[in-house]
Order: sequence, then C-alpha cells, then structure tokens
Amino acid sequence: MSLPIEMDAVVIGGGIVGASAALFLAKSGQRAVLLERDFFGAHSSGVNYGGVRRQGRPLSQLPLSQRAHAIWGDLTNLIGIDGEYLRSGHLKLARSDKDMAALAAYEQASRGFGLDLQLLDRDQLRARFPWAGDVAVGASLCADDGHANPRIVSPAFAHAARRAGADVYEQTAVSEVSHDGHAFSVRTASGMTFRAPWLLNCAGAWAAALAEQFGEPVPMRSGHPAMLVTEPLPMFMDVSTGVEGGGIYARQVARGNCVLGGGQGFALDPAKARPGQAAILEILRNAVELYPPLAGAQAIRTWSGTEGYLPDREPVLGASSTQPGLLHGFGFAGSGFQIGPAAGEALAQMVCTGASSIALDVFSIQRFNPVSPSALPTAPPATAAPAHAENVIPLFRGRSQP
Repeated sequence: MSLPIEMDAVVIGGGIVGASAALFLAKSGQRAVLLERDFFGAHSSGVNYGGVRRQGRPLSQLPLSQRAHAIWGDLTNLIGIDGEYLRSGHLKLARSDKDMAALAAYEQASRGFGLDLQLLDRDQLRARFPWAGDVAVGASLCADDGHANPRIVSPAFAHAARRAGADVYEQTAVSEVSHDGHAFSVRTASGMTFRAPWLLNCAGAWAAALAEQFGEPVPMRSGHPAMLVTEPLPMFMDVSTGVEGGGIYARQVARGNCVLGGGQGFALDPAKARPGQAAILEILRNAVELYPPLAGAQAIRTWSGTEGYLPDREPVLGASSTQPGLLHGFGFAGSGFQIGPAAGEALAQMVCTGASSIALDVFSIQRFNPVSPSALPTAPPATAAPAHAENVIPLFRGRSQP
C-alpha cells in the first residue's frame, strides 16, 4: 500500500462548487487535491440550463449570489476561457396578474442587493421583446444577469485549479474516508491515499451519504431536470428567460439554437437520468405559448442529469457540526451554476482563514440536525486525539459518487 500523500485539503466532487473551491485553495497557496468519480462537470454542473441569474433567488442567497456575479465578471482571467458567458439580461415573465404582483413584491424586497430590477407591463414588454407570447402579461428584467455554457465552464474550473497548483483527478472514485482525531485519510479505488486536516464534501446529489456517515443526516432527494435544445433558428431572443411560478425557461445562443428546460425526468440508475416524453411535451407546449417563434422548431437533443434538493431548497454550505475540519457544499436545488464559484470561494476561505467573508449561518447543516452550544469547533484540532477516536467511513456503501 502506498504511503499517504500529505495535503492541506481534500475536495470530493468535481462539479463547479468543488472545482471552484480547489481553484481558490490553490491560488491561496494551499495544497489541495480534487477527486471526481466521473469527469469534471459531468453531473448537475455540466447538464444544467446554463442560467447565470440572481433574479428570483431567495433573499438569503443574494449576498453570495452578488459575490458570484463579480467572479463571473472576471471569468476569463480566472479560468482562461470566456465560457460563452454573456450578460444578456434575465427576463422573468408573468402569465397572470397574480404572477405580476409576485414579481413586484420581489422587486421591492430585493432592493438594496444591487439587482436593479425593471418591472415591465404588457405594453412595455411587447415594445422591448416583441417575440413574447400573448399569454405573458408583464415581466421583470435583471439587465446584468445572463447565461453561459455549463458543458465547458464547469470543467474549466477544474483545469484552472490544476494550473494553479492543485492535484486534480477524474475517474477516481473515493472508496473510504477515515479520521484519526487529527486528520482525514481519503482512499481511492485506484489505490491512492491522501491525508489532510480538511475535507470538503462537494459531492452534489450524492453528498448526503457522506454527511450521514459523519452523523449529520439530511433529507435530500434527487431531481432530474428535463432539458432540450432545438435546431438553429433565426435570432429572435437576446435575453435568458424564466417564468414566475416555474414551468419553463429558455435562452437562444449565438448559433441560433434555443436551450429549453422545465419539469422533471427520471433516473435510470444512481448516476444517469432521462428527461421523459411527458416532460419534453410539456416544455414544447409551454414554449409555443410563451415563445411563438419556436412553433414548428425541431428538438435535436434532449438530456437530463441528477441534482440534489433539500426541503427548503436552500443549500448546505459551511462547517460540519459534528466533525472538525469537515466542510459541506451541496444541495443547490438546480440553481448552483451561478452561485457555485462564490460557494467554492467561501469554503476555501474557511480553510485559509477560518471564516467566510459572507455569513453562511442560514445554510448550516445544523438546521436539520440541531446541536447544543457545546458543538465541536469548525477548525481541525491542533493535536491528535487518542487512537480510540478513529472514525472509519466506508463511503457511499456502493452508491455512485461524483
């Protein structure tokens, strides 16, 4: 058996949160290793819609989302590619007066966060976006939101982490984690062992298994977004769009293809999913009502993925309440693409300085597992505990893990 490789932090999960954490750790001079079972960005981080929006998020997420907005603004310098990132604007459509009232209430509540939302009535909507269907009675526009290509952005964060000095591994499943009271030992199926005082649980829809095995069960379920892309069409839509109350979202890329999503698919196995015929037909029905230029368009590809959802649709982000040195970053409920770089940065800050520059209390895993004020500290202890404190964790009990 090979000797353990000493690191400062081990990151499990090569999606945009884990890869961002590894990148910021490496840029701060930390010895970080990023472990991904499949390929970087192969799961929710790479199969999502690609929306880079702040509008519509819970108010609790807006400070972190605003920080992410700044990171996205410097994307090319950070990861070496532009990722097809475009601040096109995000238009949230209303299909009823009730929906319009909800948009107005959100605009009022979110003032002070820098979103600068613009409410558009029916006439204003038609004047600026003549393609909008008659079913839309108004909208809210966030002019600086936008979209990007997740299939190239998410892996680019991992590649940037490698260039910054992190050790990064694809197709490297984690088989076992142990903790001796001083540091984690993370063993891979390929026979490598890494030892570090910090472990970052960024394993997406599979992260709950690791949290539970450290005594922090969470009621996370898997979701499978239904997605499709059309053939190239004449350009008609220059904003990313969503709908108040959900149901559908759409954007058009520079090549003319329209990317649409809505509803849920189904799992084929723990690592694969399909959108399902019913979900695709519902997307197409809604699309024609809201985006009449899509009438008759051919869908050339459909897909799905696996995302993690918690009951309050808020992520778990921050320190474990049971194990010093363990940090969680998962459960972004299909909305982690935009906020992911800031979440990764926050986790890296906790390793480097002991605290995030943005308060994360609302995202604590303790909301599912309340503990007493005498809970364990965030940081790893300075000295090793006795041998009987060893906690050997066989990861995921045979389940798939990103």
